Amino acid sequence: MRASSVLILNWRDTTNPEGGGSERYVEEVAKGLAVLGWSVTVLCAAYPGSPREANRDEVRYLYRGSKVTVYLRGLLHTWSRRPDHVIDVQNGLPFFTRLVRRDGVVVLVHHVHQEQWPVVYPGWRGRFGWWLESRVAPRLYRDCRYVTVSSASRDELLDLRVDAARIDVIHNGTDPAPARQLPQASVPTVVCVGRIVPHKQVEHAVDAIGVARRTMPDARLIVVGSGWWEDSLRAYVRECGLEDAVEFRGHVSEDDKHAAYDEAWVLALPSLKEGWGLVVGEAAGHGVPTVAYRSAGGPTESVRDGRTGVLVDDRAEFCATITRLLAEQGERQRLAAGALATAGAFTWAATVRSFDRILTGLPAAEPETAAAEQAAELETAGPADVPADRPVPL
Repeated sequence: MRASSVLILNWRDTTNPEGGGSERYVEEVAKGLAVLGWSVTVLCAAYPGSPREANRDEVRYLYRGSKVTVYLRGLLHTWSRRPDHVIDVQNGLPFFTRLVRRDGVVVLVHHVHQEQWPVVYPGWRGRFGWWLESRVAPRLYRDCRYVTVSSASRDELLDLRVDAARIDVIHNGTDPAPARQLPQASVPTVVCVGRIVPHKQVEHAVDAIGVARRTMPDARLIVVGSGWWEDSLRAYVRECGLEDAVEFRGHVSEDDKHAAYDEAWVLALPSLKEGWGLVVGEAAGHGVPTVAYRSAGGPTESVRDGRTGVLVDDRAEFCATITRLLAEQGERQRLAAGALATAGAFTWAATVRSFDRILTGLPAAEPETAAAEQAAELETAGPADVPADRPVPL
């Protein structure tokens, strides 16, 4: 019953300077479950300046351990406090909660990290991490229910021999875009939003601006976010001679993030892998189309190729496509209209309802049914569906 307690174990939260879209997903679920009457606690890693405990939106947040020791702290908390339900968020590594309890564990996986392990942890550490994720975790949680955020991520779990009957696909939601704060930039502007870490491949967005500047000398890139790879990225910008073309805005407020979307002509999403790509929907609400890699997985669903953005296959095509969209106003305006028309197709309320059903022992909405309904909505959506306060950017 909903009076039960839910413990969500995640490696970080959105107040952490390295927090991102997956943390936002977790917090929206936590907040929504609390509204429905669940007693919700989120345990995540501490960081410099973090409190030991906080309460937001009726959710209790506990900050324990480092980005490494948080896994042990989460395991011990699960064992000692014995919550009724545990959502074990597997961002590469699980919290191994199945070692201390037999039931009531749901595993949340945004995407599989096979490509990321050798990038972030070269050598034996990456191989060991991938072994834990691909071999140990599926066996340890072999009788647990899994939740993932896209069909692409579900397929990755199937490749790891997770039973299809135990996997539910629950998509990200998208907030309605706030009223426009700033006019669209008068010069060709690309925005890249997210953590600055190697597998986000922000260097590809820098390359795209370098290519665009050959024909549009005033083209620029806004980088929103922070991360431990920032010094390396800034060095790359200097090597390319693009210091005057790339603006680093850091870890900003929600208002400032949306202001950056207001300015942008195109969203660059060069990530090696995305479970979904929350920024795609955020940008769409501002009439900003996305360019992303088809091989990244989640963007094959969050981006409607040719309607709300463009999916590409390699670095050269990524750069060429961004340059083309900056140059071709008609094509950009068509994609912007499609993005605006479909921005509200996924809601956090639907995400929370599906989690509530899982925790109460019911099946989540059938992914095939949900996908069919969303596809029908997207097929019928067009420029006429654009909200009146969101004119299509030029």
